[in-house]
Amino acid sequence: MTTTLMVLSALIMSCGKEDTGAPVSPADTTVLYRMPEEAAPHEGTWLQWPHEYQYGKAYRNRLDATWTAMTQALVPGEKVHLIVYDQDEKERVTELLQNAQVPLTNVDFTVHPTDDVWVRDNGPIFVKDKQGRLVMEDWGFNGWGNKAAFDNCDRIPEVIAANSGIQRIDLNKVMINEGGSVEMDGSGVLMACKSSILNTNRNPGMTQQEAEALFTKYLGVTRFIWLEGRAGLDITDMHIDGFARFADGNTIITMSEEDLDYWQVPQQDIRRLYQAVNSHDAAYKFVKVPLTRNNVVTTYGKNVGKGSYINFYIANNTVLVPNYNDPNDAVANNIIQALYPGRKVVGIDCRNLFANGGMVHCVTQQQPR
Repeated sequence: MTTTLMVLSALIMSCGKEDTGAPVSPADTTVLYRMPEEAAPHEGTWLQWPHEYQYGKAYRNRLDATWTAMTQALVPGEKVHLIVYDQDEKERVTELLQNAQVPLTNVDFTVHPTDDVWVRDNGPIFVKDKQGRLVMEDWGFNGWGNKAAFDNCDRIPEVIAANSGIQRIDLNKVMINEGGSVEMDGSGVLMACKSSILNTNRNPGMTQQEAEALFTKYLGVTRFIWLEGRAGLDITDMHIDGFARFADGNTIITMSEEDLDYWQVPQQDIRRLYQAVNSHDAAYKFVKVPLTRNNVVTTYGKNVGKGSYINFYIANNTVLVPNYNDPNDAVANNIIQALYPGRKVVGIDCRNLFANGGMVHCVTQQQPR
């Protein structure tokens, strides 16, 4: 199942103009690219549709409704780019959307095999260069430290680049970096857990200083909020986007200390999070959203513990918020709605998706306008 990143890189076909992403010196603090905040205007959203070829038909069937709901909520405000496994899947998904009366005028398809659905982690990260032009960065992806199949998913950025003509910056040999590992506030601040970046299963031997230099060069980061995280807690080694997000350059949306403790965030990280300051050295305002009141139970009867609402996704016209058929769905939706008065909060049933380790933010990736 696992293939080394070096072998994967050798298999990568050339597509369009590329920046090879030469290693950067820790002393090099040159900003070449900036990642727009998620709330900035989108051209569209990328989704990888669930299929039967890795985990079977039951897995696929349990998730179809969530992807249909996300597509339906997104299409009025932006394009939805669907990655489907093969032509048969394209036809099946098209029929699903038509049956749900989802207009297809804003939907397009990329046909290519995938291993799973987590496009936030394996897909491209879109940035702007110094002239404001859109570029895509293809960071390395190795199945969260060789814990899952990744060969197909690792190729998705190059496929998108080849089909779209967008310049691709190949960083596969530079750094393993999943999109869910890093959270940006739109003002140059990055928040991340070391456990999912400075981990020998991702970037052996890489120092914090080296990682910071890369994030400065390729994402435009000028300040870092590093949490230790907890390696081995889950397949991601604790991604930040499950429990702490930036609502804007002055606001962090997270949980209460009690709920963060339930989420197994280390106490030192809770303190560090609550003491964080923004790019102007001002303390962040904190908005705290509760976990679900009850344990989440999937539509097929599996109890998967309490769910987080922090893993939401900001689209042009909507904010997609994980919902779990729980009394706190309405509480969370109302809190998040107050943060984004110009957008409509749409609750997305994530009970079955949560059982597989993620929520809405994990399976979406924005392409800035």
